[in-house]
Amino acid sequence: MDFIFRLKYQLHVDDANHDELLERLGEAGCDDALVGIGQPGRVALEFTREADSAYIALTSALADVKRAIPSARLIEAGPDFVGLTDIADVVGVSRQNMRKLAMNNAATFPTPIHEGSSSLWHLADVLRWLLAKGSYKLEPGMLEVASTAKQLNLAKQSRQLEPEVLQAVQGLLA
Repeated sequence: MDFIFRLKYQLHVDDANHDELLERLGEAGCDDALVGIGQPGRVALEFTREADSAYIALTSALADVKRAIPSARLIEAGPDFVGLTDIADVVGVSRQNMRKLAMNNAATFPTPIHEGSSSLWHLADVLRWLLAKGSYKLEPGMLEVASTAKQLNLAKQSRQLEPEVLQAVQGLLA
């Protein structure tokens, strides 16, 4: 099955030569990715990778990028962090329809990971909720990719926790 996902990286100052970067990525097996290098110090790759699972697709892509650009630091795997407009695009409805759905089901709609003028959710949480409602169809593999991207982002973030903080709040974050 083909899995479509994004990996965004921060580049080291030594990786400023875009032509060389593209060549190294191709040689490392990232020839199934569209590469975006428009933002200084960043590279974004949108993969369409064939694999038996989303986990295998994403982790093999991570390994390929690491081989090509060892100093690059993963910023985000996606799709994961989304606003209502992003969710609406994935599901194929208008933003207004998605907002109405969220507002009318406030008690059961997934809790955002950031709430403010622009709230953000984990896409996997919203897709699971929509599937449970039973009236939405998703692209094959979309939930699996979103779930895997979420787990990778959470794993990346968890490495930044101070051990004493993790221990102190273990039972408080339910």
